[in-house]
Amino acid sequence: MSEPLGREAAPRPRIEDLERPALDDRSYRIITLPNQLEVLLIHDSKTDKASAALDVNVGSFSDADDMPGIAHAVEHLLFMGTDKYPKENAYNQYLTAHSGHSNAYTASTSTNYYFELAASKHTNSKSSPTASQDASPVSKDDSPLWGALDRFGQFFICPLFLEDTVDREIRAVDSENKKNLQSDTWRLHQLNKALSNPEHPYCHFSTGSWTTLHDDPIARGVKIRDEFIKFHANHYSANRMKLVVLGKESLDTLEGWVDEIFSQIPNKDLPRNRWDEPLVYTEEQLLTQTFAKPVTESRSLEITFRYRDEENYYESHPSRYLSHLIGHEGPGSILAYTKAKGWTNGLGAGGQPLCPGAGLFGISVKLTEDGLKHYKEIIKIIFQYIAMIREKPPQEWVVDEQIRISEVDFRFKQKSPPSRTTSALASVMQKPYDRKMLLSGPAVIRKFDKEAISEAMTYLRPDNFRIVVVDQKFPGDWNAKEKWYGTEYKTEKIPEDFVVEIKHAFEDASRPEELHFPHKNEFIPNRLDVEKKEVENPLKTPKLIRNDSNVRTWWKKDDQFWVPKANVHVYFRTQMPNLTARTNVMTSLFRDLVNDALVEYSYDADISGLIYEFDAQGSGLTVSVEGYNDKLSVLLEKVLLQIRDLEIKDERFNIIRERMMRGYRNWDFGQPFHQVGTYSRWLRNEGGNMTDELLEELETITPQEVRDFFPQVLAQNAIEVLAHGNLYKEEALQVTDLIEKTMRPKRLPPSQWKKRRSLILPPGSNFIYERKLKDPANVNHCIEYSLYFGSSNDRELRAKLLLIAQMTDEPAFNQLRTIEQLGYVVFSGVAFSNMWSGYRILIQSEKDCKYLEGRIDHFLHQFEKTLSEMSEEDFEGHKRAVINRRLEKLKNLTQEGNRFWNHMFADTYDFTQAENDAKSIELLNKPQMIDCFQHYVSPASPHRAKIAVHLVAQAKPKEPTVEERKSHATSALTTILKAENLTAAHEKLESRLSSLPAESLGDSIPSAIAAHLTEDLSLEKEKAEKVLDETKAALGLAETPAVLEAGEKEGKVSENGTKVVYIEDVHGFKAAREMSSAVVAVTNLEEFLEGSAKL
Repeated sequence: MSEPLGREAAPRPRIEDLERPALDDRSYRIITLPNQLEVLLIHDSKTDKASAALDVNVGSFSDADDMPGIAHAVEHLLFMGTDKYPKENAYNQYLTAHSGHSNAYTASTSTNYYFELAASKHTNSKSSPTASQDASPVSKDDSPLWGALDRFGQFFICPLFLEDTVDREIRAVDSENKKNLQSDTWRLHQLNKALSNPEHPYCHFSTGSWTTLHDDPIARGVKIRDEFIKFHANHYSANRMKLVVLGKESLDTLEGWVDEIFSQIPNKDLPRNRWDEPLVYTEEQLLTQTFAKPVTESRSLEITFRYRDEENYYESHPSRYLSHLIGHEGPGSILAYTKAKGWTNGLGAGGQPLCPGAGLFGISVKLTEDGLKHYKEIIKIIFQYIAMIREKPPQEWVVDEQIRISEVDFRFKQKSPPSRTTSALASVMQKPYDRKMLLSGPAVIRKFDKEAISEAMTYLRPDNFRIVVVDQKFPGDWNAKEKWYGTEYKTEKIPEDFVVEIKHAFEDASRPEELHFPHKNEFIPNRLDVEKKEVENPLKTPKLIRNDSNVRTWWKKDDQFWVPKANVHVYFRTQMPNLTARTNVMTSLFRDLVNDALVEYSYDADISGLIYEFDAQGSGLTVSVEGYNDKLSVLLEKVLLQIRDLEIKDERFNIIRERMMRGYRNWDFGQPFHQVGTYSRWLRNEGGNMTDELLEELETITPQEVRDFFPQVLAQNAIEVLAHGNLYKEEALQVTDLIEKTMRPKRLPPSQWKKRRSLILPPGSNFIYERKLKDPANVNHCIEYSLYFGSSNDRELRAKLLLIAQMTDEPAFNQLRTIEQLGYVVFSGVAFSNMWSGYRILIQSEKDCKYLEGRIDHFLHQFEKTLSEMSEEDFEGHKRAVINRRLEKLKNLTQEGNRFWNHMFADTYDFTQAENDAKSIELLNKPQMIDCFQHYVSPASPHRAKIAVHLVAQAKPKEPTVEERKSHATSALTTILKAENLTAAHEKLESRLSSLPAESLGDSIPSAIAAHLTEDLSLEKEKAEKVLDETKAALGLAETPAVLEAGEKEGKVSENGTKVVYIEDVHGFKAAREMSSAVVAVTNLEEFLEGSAKL
């Protein structure tokens, strides 16, 4: 298969008999094109989504030492136009028009590009569910997949790397990097890399920044665009690429299309990238201890061993033997022992493949306050455990359990979204799996390889590791800063006396009797029978099989996925958790204490494919158990008993409370775009508490207070159950009996159930809630700009909202991120919660929120015109895209169960919401949408109701130099002119900019550009004003709306005649607003009643 084969020289080898899950009804074919590009084709006659992914064997490890991030930047630039499709957003426009999306990521050794879109140009409701592999080849004109493949393929055939896109995408990379600068995950990962062997590419800074990709290269006299083109030319070769295509079309049709497009990619016969030398850690980096200061309040211990590359051990996966034992959480484990001492809250272990030729093995421990004081003891305990498993030969029974679990999981693996499938498989194809094992290889352990495991264990020894201790205060004498993220740290050789202690712990045969091998796993499923009864149309709703004063039980027997799995969701309705901020916190403490107490017991179930979740909600408590149904009721009963009979120990209470306090404080240091939605939901819904209120209560809560409180929460509630999957009706009722008899609550009448309500914003509202971010080093502001439409139960209004979100999706991203370059995070879409329905735009940016609000207003004005000029064909295409998305087929049992549960938990029971949305959208016409937009969305509408959250950064970004500002002006104007099908006169523009005085660039740059547009390019006034406005926006020089300018906040009138009102007192704001009616079921529940005993 690896030999070069021409189409005419000999028949092309095809591999089609791949190992696959038992229920996999797809067809597969592996081929190699004449240019040595290996392709996996997947035919799925039942799919309503098509996808493709291409993985290139090049990533950040291939970055030039003096240009970190170039691989990542090239990934960005491939989206920016090709010879055949030069329009920058042509690819995304095409995908959006066909219910699609795309993305890409740059890893250490691979760059992975993928997309997903509708499989048919017709709506899902009209597609044939019985299309077969033998169907006639689909016409290219009728298949969205063909058009997407042709656009996608050009990335690798003829990318443009246009000069005007280079600076802009470097800014996007820089914005992406700045988004992560205060993230401990990124900071600590980069610190570990920075402290590795500087001769190994693992040490690289992989994201890139404006400095590394622009300023530094220019200072060296480098032409940046030339370097990007050279990187693509040197590393992107067909023989380094793996392509996966999934569609409804036959394998022969897909093969023909792939051949036609992707055979054009040049093959440069590049070798596969490997890094066998130098070692990632040399003696200089081993036996070191590093102390790092995090941004958030976190404490952890990491032990990292130099390990090996195991990609050729895919039949035995030796590192999984080590991670299973060291990372075990049950009795006898490191975690169980150290947790009993009050030192740890969690532990994970596993192999970390870095690249072909190198790997690491890591152990990560979450420490308590006391654990930090005893981190040396914890390290010695870990080495005692490692010595214990090393002194015995590899245990075949342990691997036999792993084999059984992995085989069952693969046998009953269900489908996942197509783009997840293609992206993952394209990555897998870069590894040396037997090609018939591409699907099974990563998942299945096939054999017990005693020698391979024994060799793996030799790497875990006390002369082959390094440690990192993370804490905000300990030791306090950090003396260095990591170059890219600024993490404070101290690194040194581990003191010799401590090394001696570790070696003694490792070599001494006496060790704590609490450390031992895990017991046999009783949760591995044995009963895997499924009664399969084919049905033409699967039921879209569960049946109500019990409905009395105490309990309501819903049930649906699986009728389309046929796996031996089930999910049981239990809802204990009670208002107790949400009465006050204090009861809220006590309920959360109770939840965490229960989960903490279940760690040891539930671990075996977890690794055997059976998981539980116990959570506290504003309207009650929820318990969910999902996975193989064989032992489901056993785990459910144990969870319920633990909830009912929880014994609260003061030591664990104090540990859990301290962890929760850190969590509340750390929330304020999260990404601003992660925070802003929480504030928005708080503002628009009745009740609710933010973390500062919860933290204040948490500080004074005692163990006894929680002991007294939680029995009251459990004493009286209404029980609601969803039993779904491979369960018969009798089993669902037996589960209900188990729940009821175990918990024994008093009846809670419906009149005492929590009512969910939302604020009603009156027409003409214009509210702003402003809050300063607590992270002093964060430079990013964030805005969520929300427009209120009305009740979420209004079918027609929902449909209009969904269609507006679809129509504005690509234009908003293109205008606000691509053209105006406001920030890396730009999102637009619907907001539905309780009785609220609305539209929102979210931007995270170094530009301030008032400026961003002005740019959002400008975009909405612009789109109002776009909508009025939209062709009927494009309008109907948008309708079709939304309908396809709403009617997208469920991929697995979990998706179906979650859909039912979400509608139940929301109290709407709107199980057929998606179908009703599609019907409502089908009826909409363009005049209706214009009226809707002008009424609810247009900034000129006096009826519009708006509320915006402004999260304001404390820090300011570095000011650009004079030359940077002029260069940015040239780049931005070129981009915007290009979008208007115009070209700048570069020499004249640069002449105007070069003569500008440095002290007044803010005023003189716009004046110079205006002169260039009117005098040099002779543009009409309207066109010149549009281009000038967008260029000023990209440069951060557009006017902030006068109504939002600094000064008095109250009383200013916006363009639609409404007054801006700043919310200073949230509780007072809510008290003064009208509330909606409560959420109620959209259908009489008696319609779902099961009338007979049929199973």
